[in-house]
Amino acid sequence: MNKNTIYQIAEQVGLSASTVSRALSGKGYCGVRTKAKIMEAAKALNYAPDHAAKMLKTRKTNKIIFAVPDICNPFYFDMINGINQVAEEHGYLLILFYTKHRLSEELKAIQNVKERVADGMIMVSFHFCEENIQAINELSSPVVLTNQYESPEGGDRFDYVYVDTFEGSKQGTGHLIKQGIERIGFIGGSLSEQTGHQRYSGYREALLEGGLPYADELVMESDYTEAGGYESAKQLLLLDNRPQAIVAANDLMAIGVMHACEEAGLSIPLDMAVVGMDNLDISSRVHPKLTSVSLMQEEIGKQAASILMNRLHGRDISERAVKIMPKLVVRQSSKRFVNDSNL
Repeated sequence: MNKNTIYQIAEQVGLSASTVSRALSGKGYCGVRTKAKIMEAAKALNYAPDHAAKMLKTRKTNKIIFAVPDICNPFYFDMINGINQVAEEHGYLLILFYTKHRLSEELKAIQNVKERVADGMIMVSFHFCEENIQAINELSSPVVLTNQYESPEGGDRFDYVYVDTFEGSKQGTGHLIKQGIERIGFIGGSLSEQTGHQRYSGYREALLEGGLPYADELVMESDYTEAGGYESAKQLLLLDNRPQAIVAANDLMAIGVMHACEEAGLSIPLDMAVVGMDNLDISSRVHPKLTSVSLMQEEIGKQAASILMNRLHGRDISERAVKIMPKLVVRQSSKRFVNDSNL
């Protein structure tokens, strides 16, 4: 706190500096009338607490970092909302850190926590590896990941909350197989990244369980953007034996697929069925409405923030890993048989 200002307030109201300090900090006893008198004087003097001094004393910033790879992707908006709801309840400010899908930027975010810019962090990464995991494990501050990860040697110090995207991709692909569709394309992220590989693996597992052959030519690696989905779909549509349906690893790419089909004069879902993943608000506003797998973004944010707050307040946590199941939301873009609501 700014002691000079406290002494100014004390002089104006005719009370001791310690009484003023108790009233302004809310710590220790101070009568209701006395506190009201002090607060009125503080307002008149344009008093503001010295947060830097408070931080030095308490070793707390009351800030948390949310490290996210793409600030333009609406997938993260609901997650931010869920985190912020919990953070505000505990008097914490949320700092957004844009890592741009780069390991170097993720390491910067981790360094910011190490340097006490924030008290803890929630982190999204498309690819956790030995370097960023080691840096996280070396922190004294709590970190919650939004991906499933466990080091081979064990001993991890972080918690994680994740949605089973393998199952989500499998659900979306299985939904198409149930309708008798046999040639299904897949547009995903980089297969070298954890997130991209999980969604691809769910697609491949659904084909295996459905007794359908796998074809490399039907699998495209892209970048989770609408433009990426559009360009990948155009390549799939050029195949001599093009797919009858496409599963996209997120809604933005699925919308890109729909644009490519529209340009090619294909009817959705009769000529090409389309399934996305994320269940963004926009999925119910495009035409036809997009079938999508809900990845429960807001719930992930709430759960991750709740675990982080418990860690920051020294509370016991029964589980350091929380798994959330996805949910298929069927709309017009994938329903070949419109009267069957179970497909």
